[in-house]
Amino acid sequence: MKTAFLLLLTLLVCSVAFGQDRPTVTAQPNSVFVGADGKFEANPDTAVMQFNISAQEATSREAYDHASKSAEQVRQILRANGIEPKSAEFGYMSLQPVYDFKTAKRKLVGYRVNANVSLKLKDFSKIAPIVQQLADADVTETQSLNYTLEDIDAAKAKAVDDAYRRARESAAALARSAGRGLGELSYASVDTFENVRPMVMAGAMMKMNVAGAPAPTEEFTPQSVSVTAHVNALFGLK
Repeated sequence: MKTAFLLLLTLLVCSVAFGQDRPTVTAQPNSVFVGADGKFEANPDTAVMQFNISAQEATSREAYDHASKSAEQVRQILRANGIEPKSAEFGYMSLQPVYDFKTAKRKLVGYRVNANVSLKLKDFSKIAPIVQQLADADVTETQSLNYTLEDIDAAKAKAVDDAYRRARESAAALARSAGRGLGELSYASVDTFENVRPMVMAGAMMKMNVAGAPAPTEEFTPQSVSVTAHVNALFGLK
C-alpha cells in the first residue's frame, strides 16, 4: 500500500509540473511541486518625463544654433519651476540632412537636429506647468509621461514574498489532503513582471488648450504601479 501511495503521489507531481509553462523539475519521491502568482501594488513616487528638442534650418550651423536656443529655453523653464537643469538627463543628439524626394533626383533642403531629454520628478504638482510651458515655448514635438517606483527592487521582493506564501499554502494544503506533512523547500524559480503604462502627449495638442483651462493630467490620480511575480517551488514531504 505504501509503495502504491508513493507511486500515485509521484505521478501527481509529474502532472502538475508538466501543466506549468515554467522550467521542468524532475519529479522526486516524497515531494510536491507547486506554482503560484503573487502581486504588489503601490502608489508611484516618481514621474518620468521625456521630451525631444527639435530644430530644422537651411544649414547645419543654423539648425545647431536653433537647437541650442531651444535647449536654453528648456533650462529656463526648469529653473522657473525650481528644478536644477543638471537633474535632467540628455539622452542623444543627432544632426541629419533633410531631402526633398518629389523629383527623380533628391534635393537637399536643410538639416534637422533632434535631441532627447529625460527628467525625473518627485513633486507631481510641477508636471502640468512644465508640460504646458514646454508646449507654449514650441521647442518640443513630443512629450511622454509615466509613473514608477524609485525602489522597484523592493516592490519586486514583496511580490515574490506574496507568490511564495501562496505557493507554500497550496503545497501545505495538498500535503494535508494526502495525510502528510510539508517538509523543507528544495527548489524554487522566480519570474517578476512590472506593469508600467506610459501616457503620451503631443506638444501640438497641448498648445490647443484654451487659456486658463486645466491641464489634461490635473486632478487625476496617477495609476498605481503593479508588480507581479510567479514562483515555482518543490517541497519535500514528511
